[in-house]
Amino acid sequence: MATATQTPQQHGPSEHDLQALAEIERRVLWLAVRIVDHANRERPPGDALKVGGHQASSASIATIMTALWFWDMQAGDRVSVKPHASPVLHAIQYLLGGLERRHLTTLREFGGLQAYPSRTKDPFPVDYSTGSVGLGAAAPLFGALTARYVESHFGRTRSGRFISLLGDAELDEGNVWEAINDPATAGLGDAVWIVDLNRQSLDRVVPLIRAGGLGQAFRSAGWDVIELKYGRRLREAFARRGGKLLRRRLDELSNPEYQSLFAADEDTVMEALARPLGPKKRRKLLDLLAGYEGQVASLIQDLGGHDLADLTAALASTHPPRDRPTVIFAYTIKGYRLPIAGHPLNHSAHLTAEQIEEVRTELANGDDWARLRSGTAAAALAAAARARLGSQPPPEPRRPIAIGPSAERPIRGEATQEAFGRALVELASEPGVAERIVTTAPDVSVSTNLGGWINKFGVYAPEDEPDFTAGEALRWKVGPEGRHIELGISEMNLFLLLGQLGLSHELTGELLLPIGTVYDPFVCRGLDALIYGLYSDSRFVIAGTPSGISLSREGGAHQSTITPSIGIELPGITYVEPAFAAEVDWLLRDGLRRLSEPDGESLYLRLSTKPIKQAPFEAARKAMGDDALRDAVLAGGYWLHVAAGSGPGVTIAACGAMVPEALEAAALLEAEEGIAASVLAVTSPDRLYRGWRSAQMAPLADAHARRPRSHLELLFDDQPEPIVSVIDGASHALAFLGSALGRKQVTLGVDRFGQSGSLPDVYEAYDLSPDAIASAAIAALCP
Repeated sequence: MATATQTPQQHGPSEHDLQALAEIERRVLWLAVRIVDHANRERPPGDALKVGGHQASSASIATIMTALWFWDMQAGDRVSVKPHASPVLHAIQYLLGGLERRHLTTLREFGGLQAYPSRTKDPFPVDYSTGSVGLGAAAPLFGALTARYVESHFGRTRSGRFISLLGDAELDEGNVWEAINDPATAGLGDAVWIVDLNRQSLDRVVPLIRAGGLGQAFRSAGWDVIELKYGRRLREAFARRGGKLLRRRLDELSNPEYQSLFAADEDTVMEALARPLGPKKRRKLLDLLAGYEGQVASLIQDLGGHDLADLTAALASTHPPRDRPTVIFAYTIKGYRLPIAGHPLNHSAHLTAEQIEEVRTELANGDDWARLRSGTAAAALAAAARARLGSQPPPEPRRPIAIGPSAERPIRGEATQEAFGRALVELASEPGVAERIVTTAPDVSVSTNLGGWINKFGVYAPEDEPDFTAGEALRWKVGPEGRHIELGISEMNLFLLLGQLGLSHELTGELLLPIGTVYDPFVCRGLDALIYGLYSDSRFVIAGTPSGISLSREGGAHQSTITPSIGIELPGITYVEPAFAAEVDWLLRDGLRRLSEPDGESLYLRLSTKPIKQAPFEAARKAMGDDALRDAVLAGGYWLHVAAGSGPGVTIAACGAMVPEALEAAALLEAEEGIAASVLAVTSPDRLYRGWRSAQMAPLADAHARRPRSHLELLFDDQPEPIVSVIDGASHALAFLGSALGRKQVTLGVDRFGQSGSLPDVYEAYDLSPDAIASAAIAALCP
């Protein structure tokens, strides 16, 4: 007989254990329901908005989560919980001692329990944030890939499984299938997905469930598939005379019809099952059901996802070592054991006061908020689970990594994309740095200039693969020592992987410095996953390249316009857009260093393939010196050209690829109009804006303190010269400069979709040519 302290690998649960688990399940379900109920009916409202919560979605997965946490889960396992099951997670944490009782009445309250599991905002450790469906489900798959990579490179043995608990509707999300079909995720035996197959989405009962087709899709991707459709009681009924008819009829029912029977009386259920049968088969089926008098309605709800014995057996089969991932399809009932079970619109429904009393009678045991009764078998199982899992330590702190401020040899290259590739290879000589850098790309590594890095360090795979590229300009050597992870063409996978690589210090105890590259317009395609990674406090570098209409020959579909605004407005990431090679080197090194700092953040490099002469930068370097110029570059901008004339003055603030046109426009203005035009090279609109806003907000923290001057303000004197801003992106990205400085401003940028053509033609069409910039400056000087 298994005891509460034995691991699931040793023995399955005895009937005594199953009874104890069933008691825990009832308590988990009641607490989850009550947490939502109290927040909506009893807590004083702070406003007129509905609090919300998901009692029905929580009910469908309560059995699964009970079996996982209180019997199967081991220390080292990491679990992503479907968004709408957060009250169940809260209930489990409370029963295991991870939450204090006071927290149970704070659902969706400021500083309280979160609507969806959150790594950064819940008052207890959460492995994976969830909320945007499909992302939290797929993220652990890339967590398993991260663990496999670290094991190959640092010798750290993988310590547990990466488990995803997801709703069946999440399998409608395309990013889920992109993740399971990517060759990079193949063979991850410590990845386990458990699908809460309750056959309902937000608005309806799903007409068809393609479980068979879904299972085949997983098998085709190299997964083991386990289906838990019917529970033990139904399987026992199937084995009796007439049982085959019962199974056939249940299988034949559409989902809406099947679930409509959950609230029906027994006679209605029996009639619905027997209706299409001929007299002989009808009598045979009714004779079988007569043996379950008074229990027929509950019998047809006996699904595998609510059978603790089936669940614990399935979970036990997923423990490593395994050579492939596993998916478990667990059939469940949305609203299980609640008066709203199976109702088509139960997703956002809340139990009434009368219904709460009904459920309290069935599920609660005395005090609404009590933990498990001391001295019971259920309490013993909970104590064993608590001991087995241990108290979760705080996240592994990031260990700052020393990175030199610049390469020993000057970085060459006229295009910033080219300079990026060279700077990356130069980092290979930094002690303690190169072995922690891992690059990745969605099948664009060569065209984003990762070729040098790949030639030097190879492509990662768990096993060596034959090399047929010897003697080629790009050697595609694949094996466990490689430091580049090549993905299929999926930007969602890129950002999900970067998010997990950027949390490797927590997942594996080893800090990585992840760098991903992608064509800049397709940052938008993976934006949901990028936001997910940043919300989870992950740290990584993303190089968006090539960018803007400067990629003119590729046509409008490959030209980015709004990505600067994305970089400025997203929390947790710094957007930079260099123009010169040395700027790329300095910004990349600074960004990598900040990845490892406790208060650091991610870096977004927006790069270009446009050649730019380096002489203007070298002149500024000579005038300012490396240290002062580097400080200014990192702060967001510096004076690249200061006009010496005595005529009316104007500032041209230019970003990235548009700096040469700004310089040429300044020369035209000075030579032909006598206008003193200075050029400000903006390396990071993001840092300029944030620095200015921080200075503006400082008096709110201390009304008596003197307001500091930001880097932007320090760059300018008090002369009210107008500004012309120019960027190869939406003009909005630099539009804050004039208002911040109290100056007139004309904004130039790309506010229409791009098109093919030569750079002179395209720049002329979009008012980015030197003549157009000069004309804007003249207009800005007009009263």
